[in-house]
Amino acid sequence: MSDLKYTDRVIRFIQELNCEDLSPDIRHQSKRCLLDAMGAMIAGTQTPPARVVAKIAEGQFCGSDATILVRGSKAAAGGAVLANGFAANALDIDDGYRLAKGHPGACVLPVILSAAECTPLCSGAEFLTALIIGYELGIRAGRIRHARYETYHSSGSWGAVAGAAAAGRIMGLSAPTLRQAMGTAEYHAPIGPMMKGIKTPSMVKDSIGWGAMVAMLSVLMAREGFTGIEPLFADTPNPEWIKNLGHDWQIFHLYFKPYAACRWAQPAVDGALKIKDEQGVVTSDIRAIRIRSFDAACALSTRPPTNTEEAQYNIAYPVAAALIDGEVGPRQVLPPRIFDEEIRDLLSRITTEVGQEYESAFPAKTYAEVVIETIRGEIFASGRIEPRWEPPDTLPTDQELETKFHWLADPVLGESRCDELVRSIWNFEKEPCAHVLIRRCKKDV
Repeated sequence: MSDLKYTDRVIRFIQELNCEDLSPDIRHQSKRCLLDAMGAMIAGTQTPPARVVAKIAEGQFCGSDATILVRGSKAAAGGAVLANGFAANALDIDDGYRLAKGHPGACVLPVILSAAECTPLCSGAEFLTALIIGYELGIRAGRIRHARYETYHSSGSWGAVAGAAAAGRIMGLSAPTLRQAMGTAEYHAPIGPMMKGIKTPSMVKDSIGWGAMVAMLSVLMAREGFTGIEPLFADTPNPEWIKNLGHDWQIFHLYFKPYAACRWAQPAVDGALKIKDEQGVVTSDIRAIRIRSFDAACALSTRPPTNTEEAQYNIAYPVAAALIDGEVGPRQVLPPRIFDEEIRDLLSRITTEVGQEYESAFPAKTYAEVVIETIRGEIFASGRIEPRWEPPDTLPTDQELETKFHWLADPVLGESRCDELVRSIWNFEKEPCAHVLIRRCKKDV
């Protein structure tokens, strides 16, 4: 198979995948992903960065093609995708794929929501098919991107290609036009230096909003005759990543996130909670907490946060918040909770160190160990901890994902509207019109 034929194989996958031919397990996994990503996006609309970008989208992308989630306002398709893309990753509680070191769901869902609105005949089954395409190609694009570049690039850098592929499927692009759309998306995608965004947490996050907008605009531009480069699938260092499309379903290997924090911090959260639950440790009795983990996790801040991004890209803050509140969700990473003195006092007693055995396992595994010392001199260790909801052994049940969805979305939309959304998603392949999702994302009145 020549290099260019890899892209041909990708395009055949985009055009020929049929929801009816997929196994029940694959279709069900796509609905689990949809439920989880929608919950993250709905809750994310309430954050400062999402509100800023929604306002900009309404003012700078005037139009009526697509909807900005929850607000219900209309904008041009690119603007709606930009706003919804920022919301999707605003709380850092969306799914991820370990070896791509990023978030495929948040990259794809905002794009296909707008693509479906622009395509009135898009059914729920077609929407789920496009979502699966986006996950499968996004995961592979991420692996190719990281294999070809030394710098750790943000999710938007490869997610733009996945979004263009998925939206191109919904919008019925021809094979030549799909090639140009994906090539244009790759060329114009944000090349975000991820570790700089971690060193200086800010509203840029994982560049997902910008990548999603590039995906949507690339599809629209290609449809009008715009040409791009050969997409990165031709650059794959491992031919099997492309040859196994439609056979080796990577969507089953996602992790899900129980906490609104960087995934690298989450094993430490689980380790601290394990000690608290097993030993009955009271936070006022804690003299010191030591976290031993891999280098990238230890690069996360241990300083008191001044905004929601600093709370999420932090390893000490979510541990302290979890020990005091028992959870790390939207409330914990937004004002006024991030300024709580009790949490900040406990945070000041947390230190980190790199464990070479954990560094060697990264990025395939993200381990941590937590040691808590009490004022009475007691030493409690968690042992090696892997974050919860990790494939293949600790993935959440459907009920756990439903509970997470309600935890995130009920405060925004109300319980009854969220019940309606959950029922719709579990039966989404039967929906005649996919953009019912947008219509149902409005607050109860």
